[in-house]
Amino acid sequence: MNTTNPTGRLEALGTACDAAEAQALFDSLSAVRPEELTGRFSGRELATGHPMDGLLEASGWYGKQFDGVDHVHPLLFRDLGGAIFPVEPRKVPLGIVPKLPAAVVARSRAAVGALKPVLRTKKHRARLRAVEHRGVVTAAMVYDHLPIIDVFRRVDADTLLGVMDLRGAPPYYFVLTRD
Repeated sequence: MNTTNPTGRLEALGTACDAAEAQALFDSLSAVRPEELTGRFSGRELATGHPMDGLLEASGWYGKQFDGVDHVHPLLFRDLGGAIFPVEPRKVPLGIVPKLPAAVVARSRAAVGALKPVLRTKKHRARLRAVEHRGVVTAAMVYDHLPIIDVFRRVDADTLLGVMDLRGAPPYYFVLTRD
C-alpha cells in the first residue's frame, strides 16, 4: 500500500477492506473545513463488513450536495432514468434497511421513480459544522432530524473519506468525489 499519498492509499483499499484499515486511513487524513465543502459529490461505499454494505448503492444512492454550510442535501438519489434528486432523510427507513437482503433493496430501486414525488424534498435537511472527531477538528454534516453525523477527512482536492456516525451502529465508511 502507498503510505505517503492518501489518494494512492484509498485506491489500494479499492472498494472493500476491514474496518480497522478504513479507520487507520481515516485517522491519517487531513481535516477539511466546512466552508471548503461546496458542490455536488458522487458517493460510493467502502465495504468494511458493516450491515449496510451494498445497500445504499443498490437503492440508487448518488451522493450529497453542499450548497453552503447551512444548506446541505444529505441524500441524493438517482432514478432509473438517471435524474438526480434530493431525498427527505426521514423517509428512508434506515432502521430496517440493514435487515433487508441486498436483492430486495436492489428491486426497490425501480420503485424510486414511482416514489420520487413522495421522497423528494426541495428543503436542505442538514448543515455543516466543525466538530472534534477522534481528536481532530474537521467538517461534519449534521442531519436536521436524525441522530446521524457524517464526518469528513480530505483525501485530495476533490475527494473525501466520510464516516457515518449513527447512534447504536458501527462506523459506516464512504467516499465522496466532487462532480
